[in-house]
Amino acid sequence: MRTTIILHIEASTSVCSVALSQDGHVFFERVNREEMSHAKVLAPFVEEALQTADEQGAKINAVALSCGPGSYTSLRIASSTAKGVCYGRNIPLIAIPTTAVMSVPVLFRDDIDENALLCPMIDARRNEVYATVYDRALQAIKPTHAEVVTEESYKELLDKQPVYFFGNGAEKCSKIINHPNAHFLTEHINPLAKNMMPLAEKAWFEEKFEDIAYFEPFYLKNFIATKPKELLKNI
Repeated sequence: MRTTIILHIEASTSVCSVALSQDGHVFFERVNREEMSHAKVLAPFVEEALQTADEQGAKINAVALSCGPGSYTSLRIASSTAKGVCYGRNIPLIAIPTTAVMSVPVLFRDDIDENALLCPMIDARRNEVYATVYDRALQAIKPTHAEVVTEESYKELLDKQPVYFFGNGAEKCSKIINHPNAHFLTEHINPLAKNMMPLAEKAWFEEKFEDIAYFEPFYLKNFIATKPKELLKNI
């Protein structure tokens, strides 16, 4: 039986994490929850993971990257790091949507209705979120999108079945969406590298690889550079 070892990189939001998995088992994990320190911690995490694999004689077969949406800068850092490992070790790149990564731990809960839909939400500031609506098989019922949430958001779906909202964008939406079928999971559910494992292994066996040279993260919105207010005063 062929052994599959995958390096997982997740740095799309405020939490940065790296993991190694082998045939359904995570045997290395590093997590940093200090906001916006990805540029400082990601490379050392990856280097430690590679050293761990090499010391154990474990050949890494692929790199899995949580590809967004999320922070523009964080996604750039993570993508560049992942590509560097792929080029250096001549291994393929797997891209996993960040909202799908967020949904993995929710799928294993026993308090979620069988016919429920899942809606992971990433905070995009103000009343806007990045969100996807999945069924229990993680098929996208509503593709990943940026949305300014209103009382009417998701009403068409909520009128038909329960929808569970979670992630760092869900809390503010709980004050806007008022529907008996709307359920908000109160615990913080961040995308983590270890939760990429089942999705990455599935992609590996289906050979769903990215073109490393042309791959770009899923930014969803273009980055807009702004000048500090102090500088604008002098213009």
